[in-house]
Amino acid sequence: MMEQTTAHRPSSAAAPAASALSHGDVAAIDELRDDYNKLRRELARVIIGQDNVIEQLLICVLARGHGLLMGVPGLAKTTIVNSLAQAMSLQFNRIQFTPDLMPSDITGTDILQETDQPGRRAFVFVKGPIFANIILADEINRTPPKTQSALLEAMQEHRVTVAGRFFQLPAPFFVLATQNPIEQEGTYPLPEAQLDRFMFFIHVDYPNRDEERRIARETTGAPPPALTKLMDGDQISAFQEIVQRVPVPDHIYDLAVDLVRRSRPHAGQAPEWIKKWVTWGAGPRAVQYLVRGAKARAVLRGSYLVRMEDLEAVAAPVLTHRILTNFQAQSEGVASPEIITRLLEGIRGEARRG
Repeated sequence: MMEQTTAHRPSSAAAPAASALSHGDVAAIDELRDDYNKLRRELARVIIGQDNVIEQLLICVLARGHGLLMGVPGLAKTTIVNSLAQAMSLQFNRIQFTPDLMPSDITGTDILQETDQPGRRAFVFVKGPIFANIILADEINRTPPKTQSALLEAMQEHRVTVAGRFFQLPAPFFVLATQNPIEQEGTYPLPEAQLDRFMFFIHVDYPNRDEERRIARETTGAPPPALTKLMDGDQISAFQEIVQRVPVPDHIYDLAVDLVRRSRPHAGQAPEWIKKWVTWGAGPRAVQYLVRGAKARAVLRGSYLVRMEDLEAVAAPVLTHRILTNFQAQSEGVASPEIITRLLEGIRGEARRG
């Protein structure tokens, strides 16, 4: 069963932050919270479970970020993204990354065509599959770095460059890349600098027993129902603007900065156990994504300001792929999620004492 999202109406503590927003923004946040609940109910018609994955995808969309999805085959990753695009009235393209994929296969290329004038031909740019609102880059680590870089340029600049000309991508624009954690032979893992361009690392886990039983019953009979379109690209762009204006208390900025700085083993604020287990910590982009992600989550939960629980909820997907553990940590079975949990416990304890 899907858990109900709790609305956070302005309380006496939240009233000052809510008053910092215009009446139109407050109404828009209420509308977005209601639309989010409708969207979850609509997606539940074809997606069984994976509530956290769906919420994290929506946070990425609202925060203008991109997601890196990690999970074994058969967990409905493509179905989730495709269904989300349908319900949002967004154009969806899936690109299967292979070793022979070329950059032009993604961005598009010039082709020679006949013109209206007899005997004259001219080059015409034919757009590639990157020209869509939501892109699923399936198994991005199976293609060479040259092709990976073409996608990453589009993610950063929201445009592609062909023969010295720039072509703007449609808005909103969101990339979800997947990596298969099982088969690594013959792959081209993304370098850390390129991983840093993904806002979230989204882990897709196996369903529980009840969910898997429902999958067996509900997906082996009639074809899945058509989804109702609940919003469009213009509405999503408007919601993205509202997310940017959500108030953030000063102590939340401080917590985000302290959390990131303590993940760096060479920083003075780092605990001794970080120096023992971590080779490289998160950079300044992590601070930006923590704040932007916390804003988006607050809005989805119907809150008019960012709270501590919003920051904690986005810490793991933001930091997991940005904290590199060393050999000692790996030999002791310590991974990034455990390190993030310990960092949050330390921050939380100091907040209570302060």
